[in-house]
Amino acid sequence: MTMAHELSEDVLAYYDRYAEEDRLSIDAFQLEFERTKQILTRVLPKPPARVLDVGGAAGAYSLWLASLGYETHLVDASERLVSEARRRSQAADRPIASLQTADARHLPHPDASVAAVLVMGPLYHLTARDDRLQALREARRVLTRSGILVAAAISRYASALDGLVRGLVRDPAFVEIRNRDLREGQHRNETNRLDYFTTAYFHVPEELPVELAEAGFSRIRVLGVEGPAWVFPDFTTRWADPVTRADIVELAGLLEAEPSIVGMSAHLLAIGEI
Repeated sequence: MTMAHELSEDVLAYYDRYAEEDRLSIDAFQLEFERTKQILTRVLPKPPARVLDVGGAAGAYSLWLASLGYETHLVDASERLVSEARRRSQAADRPIASLQTADARHLPHPDASVAAVLVMGPLYHLTARDDRLQALREARRVLTRSGILVAAAISRYASALDGLVRGLVRDPAFVEIRNRDLREGQHRNETNRLDYFTTAYFHVPEELPVELAEAGFSRIRVLGVEGPAWVFPDFTTRWADPVTRADIVELAGLLEAEPSIVGMSAHLLAIGEI
């Protein structure tokens, strides 16, 4: 058996500094949040099903699902974010059922104990393929029969598109990061800029079904989350208008499974069943 690698200290340090708890409420991340909720509403079993949110950060999805009547359980590697999730949960009308600091590759949950598992971060912060497979197998282990996996990944092309929008070509450090992303999917940020993200692996869409299948999942599909609109320089203005916001979300849904455009989304969702 291949030994698991330690989670990068860069990743944990990044989430100690970066306000991940607020990310989904700003800029084009709002589209990511809206579309992810839309897809989850469609694919998850009905409440009060038990859902495990792995890499759940400060609980954005766990709290939203709990408000819908789900029994949600959150796991994250960042002690700071788990503490923030606990604080928010205590203030919620429908709190998260349990919160733990743990590694996605070693989940503190029994076999066949949850109806759905969200893996919302580990697939990109586990940069070695064997570690990603271990996390996926752990997700499968805790799922009941007919359980659903929803796993998030970052597109191989996210840095290239983001750099085009923000004009980052003038920064040689960014260009180096972008080019390595495109060559091998290994994202490394050796600058002090938080907006250049942290240590990660960026998938091409066709990799995800292979990894999920190897971990024992079937009926696999990969969807693009944001579609093309996240790259608009005037995204915030368009999002503020109800008509153009609705169109942005609708178009993302219409294009979510189109193979020629899936990779244009910054985030991908791989869905599998057992």
